[in-house]
Amino acid sequence: MADDKTNIKLHILEPRATEKTYLEQTKRTYVFIVKRSTSKQEVAKMVEKEFNVKVTDVRTLVRDGKKTKFSKGKHAYPGITHRQDRKFAYVTLAEGNSIRVFDEPEKEDNKTSAKEAKKAEKAAKKADKNAGKENK
Repeated sequence: MADDKTNIKLHILEPRATEKTYLEQTKRTYVFIVKRSTSKQEVAKMVEKEFNVKVTDVRTLVRDGKKTKFSKGKHAYPGITHRQDRKFAYVTLAEGNSIRVFDEPEKEDNKTSAKEAKKAEKAAKKADKNAGKENK
């Protein structure tokens, strides 16, 4: 049973950054990796508390870990083990709410435009040098 005193530090909310999750964000749905013992109600409370938003729906999914082979030496028979199972929480927010989890800060955009300007400048200098060599 979850109390209002649910400790967020015990249940880590790790946002999942994939192409599918970016597509889901257009539908106001965010994907988090959570502990297997976390319930839907606890996930909803944690997201509301952490990001100050209104949660309307939580869907959870447990993916089984893949089989992996390993070897204990050159002539030893390889064994099979499993990766750890993971639990995903698909959290849908109320209309007008959003979480700035995957948004890039604007400062980085300015840096990239400055880098592009420097590249263009170098390309212009190279073109000038090449034009000068062709004229000789």
